[in-house]
Amino acid sequence: MRRRDLIKWIAGSAAAWPLAAHAQQDTLRLVGILAGFSEAEMRPLLAAFRSRMSQLGWIEGRNLAVNVRLTAGEHQRAPPEAETLVTQNPDVILAMGTPYLAAVRQHSQTVPVVFTLVGDPVRTGMIKSLARPGGNTTGFTNFEFTIGSKWLEMLKEISPQLNHVTIIANPDNPTANPLVRVIENAGRAISITVATASVHSANDIEIAISGKGQQPSGGLIVLPDSLAVVHSALIIDLAARNELPALYPFRTFAEKGGLLTYGLDIPAIYRQAADYVDRILKGEKPADLPVQAPTKFDLVINLKSAKALGLTIPPSLLATADEVIE
Repeated sequence: MRRRDLIKWIAGSAAAWPLAAHAQQDTLRLVGILAGFSEAEMRPLLAAFRSRMSQLGWIEGRNLAVNVRLTAGEHQRAPPEAETLVTQNPDVILAMGTPYLAAVRQHSQTVPVVFTLVGDPVRTGMIKSLARPGGNTTGFTNFEFTIGSKWLEMLKEISPQLNHVTIIANPDNPTANPLVRVIENAGRAISITVATASVHSANDIEIAISGKGQQPSGGLIVLPDSLAVVHSALIIDLAARNELPALYPFRTFAEKGGLLTYGLDIPAIYRQAADYVDRILKGEKPADLPVQAPTKFDLVINLKSAKALGLTIPPSLLATADEVIE
């Protein structure tokens, strides 16, 4: 090939590259996922999401690509991970939890976002209203802050001698302080002293829980946070060793040996989130999709753990349990 013809061929090929890239982008849609869980904790949620997406016609490698960014409970990594996702120009970002939704919003107000496990997104300023969220954001809340009083009441019901409770909270999570205030107010109403242990690491958790069993009639409430989920085995073990009745926010804790959980079925939320991602990929706007609040919480009781603590579960509580683990 003559040099002049070679230059023409290179120029023509270069001009075609953007068109080819654009065509590929049109057929392969990119969904970014940002969460604070570890790979192990995230696995069943991703399986639920991918299964539902497949049912809706989105097949990875054919018309869908998924980029998952996890921080294993280290919330300080959320902003750079969110920035990485945003620079890849995804079609939708699926963000778990308030710190991760805030991190995405910090870097983009235009990329469509579906969130999960965000507590009271109106009060925290993430959306305008549940019915009309506005902007580029919609999704699924995991509770209203009033659930904190319910947690304390249930722990008191299962452990009638309870007179003081320690809350395990990650202060980097914006939902922690409002929940703590609700639980403190509920404690004053039923003469239970409430103290808060702020934790950022496994070492903090161990210090916060170790020795609590030396104070009789105590208990634990673990607030919903990815750090707590990542270190769930440690928290459950420490609660057992210190003979502390504990209430946890997610079913996975009871499945691992925790005494009592009252919260959402998270894999089910991820299947619902897939429906919203599908609708956005097909052209609907997040601003027009109402934020969905939970309508049901699952109560799971681990009878083996109750027996180890010398607790008898009230028949009224057993009757309302969605699952009893023996």
